[in-house]
Amino acid sequence: MNTKNTYELLHQKLDRRFASIADLEKAAKKRMPKFAFDYLHGGIGRETALDRNRAALDAICLRPQHITKGFEPQLQTELFGQTYAAPFGIAPLGLSGVIWPDAATLLARTAHKANIPFVLSTVATTSLEDIANTAPQNAWFQLYMPNDDTVNRSLIKRAITAGYKVLVVTVDVPSLGRRERDIRNGLSVPPKISLKNVIEAALHPSWSLQTLRNGMPDFANLSPYVPKDADMRTAAGYISSLARGHVGIERLKQARDLWPGTLIVKGIINQQDAKAAKDIGCDGIIVSNHGGRQLDAVPSTAQSIAEIRKTVGKKFPLLIDSGVRSGLDIARLLASDADFVFLGRGFAYGVAALGQRGTDHANYILTQELKNTMSQLGCPTPNLLARTLV
Repeated sequence: MNTKNTYELLHQKLDRRFASIADLEKAAKKRMPKFAFDYLHGGIGRETALDRNRAALDAICLRPQHITKGFEPQLQTELFGQTYAAPFGIAPLGLSGVIWPDAATLLARTAHKANIPFVLSTVATTSLEDIANTAPQNAWFQLYMPNDDTVNRSLIKRAITAGYKVLVVTVDVPSLGRRERDIRNGLSVPPKISLKNVIEAALHPSWSLQTLRNGMPDFANLSPYVPKDADMRTAAGYISSLARGHVGIERLKQARDLWPGTLIVKGIINQQDAKAAKDIGCDGIIVSNHGGRQLDAVPSTAQSIAEIRKTVGKKFPLLIDSGVRSGLDIARLLASDADFVFLGRGFAYGVAALGQRGTDHANYILTQELKNTMSQLGCPTPNLLARTLV
């Protein structure tokens, strides 16, 4: 039996238990301590931004064309000179090792096998050098621009040396989000070790044993810059202070000057920021509201994409994330004029539910759902989805 048939049989079998990302989410919730699940799943404030993301996606209707020639949907998509197997990728996840031990490595392996991009966060718990080795040609690096110029230049230089071709500068975290779930759970930097969290960890042995095997997670990309002999609290305070403040136009220009490859600005939700990013010479933007994790009153990306597209023009690469949970959602956003779609939580639920099999299966689910949606719509390729938008 060839490798392709083995892959199909494995995921068809998993499909009986996990037919959707929602099924993986339920399994992940059972395997994760509450403080870890809340960190992944939750938003900020009353979490109305999460609801708004979902409602805006559900409001997008697509009109099928049934009387057409037969075809097999083809998902291959060219982006920034590289051909990917599908028009979607894995969004950056901060504190990935808290979500599930060594999650970034598992996600990178899936991206490499599936030939989709994986964006590694500055505040992931796996180093950018390790991920570059795990997913050559598929790893992108997401940068929270440090307000320390020496650290900023060093991170960019490390990414260049490691072989990254795409740098994603995130601009929508001028201050740490005040997430009520995390505050109640004591999930802070440094973490507060409470009896409640110890009990939660003990009640979820898979997560706890994996954490013991991998060691306590830390900020692998930033730890080299922590002052020597600093205790945990001092180190945590230093790391938190690095990312505070707005990323102004001058700092973006500096990133453009330092980075020789593709530069993307992430966290754009209005026309003015989109124009500013394009004007300084970035190669694309990611329309994002940070998954509803920074401002509860923010509009959804689905609501914002049309006006941003008018601002940047038809040919400028417009990527998007926030709230996506299915292949149908991917089709909805592509039909709304996005060129590429990213998901974070959907893949993370897969990791926590089933480890490597889970993140591979998340990719399988999304691929099959997208192909099915395109078949129903009469669209052989993703670039034709825009004609179905109602």
